[in-house]
Amino acid sequence: MTASDTSMDGRLAVLRERRARALEMGGPEGLRKHRESGRLPVRERVDMLVDPDSWFEIGALALPERRTAKHIPGDAVVTGFGLLDGRRIGVIGIDASVVAGTTAPISMRKQGRLIEHAQRHGFPLVLLCDADGGRMPDVSGWRFSGLPLDFTSFLKPAPGAPVVPRAAAVLGPSYGDSALHASTAHYVVMIRSASLALSGPSVVEPAIGEKVTDDELGGPAAATEAGNAHLVVETEADAMDAIAAFLSYLPQNSSLPAPIAPARPPGRDPSELETLVPTGSRAGYDMRDVFACLADEASVLPWADGWGSSLLTALARIEGRPVGLVGNQPIVRAGALDPAALAKERAFVDLCDTFGLPLVFLHDVPGLMIGTQAEKAGILHGYEALVSRISEASVPKVGVVLRKAYGGGHFAMGGRPTQPDFLYAWPTAELGFMAPETGIRTIYRRRLETVLAEQGPEAHAALVEELTAEWISEAEPWEAAAHLSLDDVIEPASTRHVVATSIEIALGGSGLGGSGLGGRA
Repeated sequence: MTASDTSMDGRLAVLRERRARALEMGGPEGLRKHRESGRLPVRERVDMLVDPDSWFEIGALALPERRTAKHIPGDAVVTGFGLLDGRRIGVIGIDASVVAGTTAPISMRKQGRLIEHAQRHGFPLVLLCDADGGRMPDVSGWRFSGLPLDFTSFLKPAPGAPVVPRAAAVLGPSYGDSALHASTAHYVVMIRSASLALSGPSVVEPAIGEKVTDDELGGPAAATEAGNAHLVVETEADAMDAIAAFLSYLPQNSSLPAPIAPARPPGRDPSELETLVPTGSRAGYDMRDVFACLADEASVLPWADGWGSSLLTALARIEGRPVGLVGNQPIVRAGALDPAALAKERAFVDLCDTFGLPLVFLHDVPGLMIGTQAEKAGILHGYEALVSRISEASVPKVGVVLRKAYGGGHFAMGGRPTQPDFLYAWPTAELGFMAPETGIRTIYRRRLETVLAEQGPEAHAALVEELTAEWISEAEPWEAAAHLSLDDVIEPASTRHVVATSIEIALGGSGLGGSGLGGRA
């Protein structure tokens, strides 16, 4: 074929040649180095994510604005659509096998186009992150200001438009706009060898003189503690499964109902709750065991366990219906809520309310963290923001006080002032302004000091015991139920049934039956 061949056969030959070059990614050498780093090529990642034979690509023939001798297929990004467990998704996959997946104007325009499609047509967006920031000199000088990056659409939907779920897999060193993508995601899963930060070590050291590794800067420990990643897994296949599981709980967009799966039995016998949770307020136990007694078997997906770890949040199903579980974690600071836990809970409540998932609050909280460290970290603002967001949530909200719920911690867990649809307690529950040991020493401080000084340690101990008994008696759930501060006091073994029925009533339905699309969870 000659360059002047304008026949259909000639033009088709050119098209097929260009398509073949677009599939080369980093070429033999680039792909070899990429694989040697332990990472899969982007197109293998896409194949691993989407259903077989469902991939529909756009922008494959894109090339950089600044052409050099180096061939950069697709301008180092792959964009398109596929099916995931039968549901449409949009995918952006950074190709780190060529020019380290760096960003330039055309690659950014490709990504923006894919995001626009997902948001306009209302289906989830999956972001496969593995990039080393901006490409020089393509984004240097005046070019940076002129990048085709529209924050009114790149980061969120247009005002009034439905929100689409965003999920990100961090599969390598992810800086620059890969980090920005992750920051917009409702769910971020990263593999253990990956890193996630605003700028990479190669920028940090010359800029501020800090010599740091990828792992120290944005590895799994740093990313989860900062709340930048919600789950850490071992392999890229695990990451794709986690994304599929996450999306299976959510609708295609916020205007649609969440998908209902066939009901399953609980992960553990609910009757075990009577012994799983100790009656002593200071004894520790793992709230995950309570989650297992409430949720359908194999349905609990943790959300950000490494961030604000005195509080657990998880997506789950109860009798097939997706829900958000929120529970204090007594084995971490007795379940007290610090600023990180409050921020985590607020983000999770927002996720569930946005996508129509009922919220289930399991209270076992001694209160909010106090002191200089908590104040400097913004406990007051975090508390106000959280209780406001819970109050505004329009999804069903059901709370159960398992053992204790004191002070602002009770309200931060969906207490009565935040307008839950239903609020219950176990017979072991204690409610009040403060825990007994703190309350009596605060309110009766002078009386206790006088008795200690005038009557001695034995009289002081006897008074403490007497006041504590009075305080606990007042904190028991019976008067709260009598005055309708609680809707009922329930047996632990009935908690799953009570929660499921309460959600059904709050939704206005006649039952939890139905079928929907589940995922790999």
